[in-house]
Amino acid sequence: MTVVFTGIIGEIGRVSGVICEGGGVRMTVEAPASSSELRVNDSISLNGACLTVIAKSTRTFTVQAVEETLSKTTLGEFGAGTEVNLELPVRLNERLGGHLVLGHVDCVGTIAGVEVKESSHLVTITFPAPFAKYVIPVGSIAVDGVSLTVASAGGNEFTVAVIPHTLSKTTLSHARKGMRVNLEFDVIGKYIERLVTSEKGASVPEPLTAEKLRAWGYNI
Repeated sequence: MTVVFTGIIGEIGRVSGVICEGGGVRMTVEAPASSSELRVNDSISLNGACLTVIAKSTRTFTVQAVEETLSKTTLGEFGAGTEVNLELPVRLNERLGGHLVLGHVDCVGTIAGVEVKESSHLVTITFPAPFAKYVIPVGSIAVDGVSLTVASAGGNEFTVAVIPHTLSKTTLSHARKGMRVNLEFDVIGKYIERLVTSEKGASVPEPLTAEKLRAWGYNI
């Protein structure tokens, strides 16, 4: 079953331990508010990556990230003390405060610059060029699990304006040039692309002619 997030961060957690297991990692996060609501087998968004809770206590929970997840996210770079954005899945009777976020990270981007304005921070992020088609001005994007609006875009970079409230409630307050972040592009755009390319790539049926009907045995 696919769970849904909205990119509205509920708590900033702190990694308390990381254990390597084969090609994956087992990570324990201290997060009292989230832990009080979680159960084993629940899903949680950790810096935008949807993970499954495999153990928990009153103040911590533990998740496991396998090779596939580590190859597409920044989770393999975390160590004890790393702060992370946390969001529990949305309930079906709640308002969607941000946009539809699946927790399926598409790629890792790099912060190219942070401009501190009087009432916001402008954060510019570069990302792999093949994903540029999913980024449009005033469109939605999830950066480390945070739902943001694209202020401007061009080539393989975009800029978001982060308001003071979001800075105070997420790890984006630590944003700096060179920092790597998890990116998830708007799922609606990806589905539209799939539908359009499928239609374009579909084979056009050959017309039905009298010659074909006679070849099939019809007496016409």
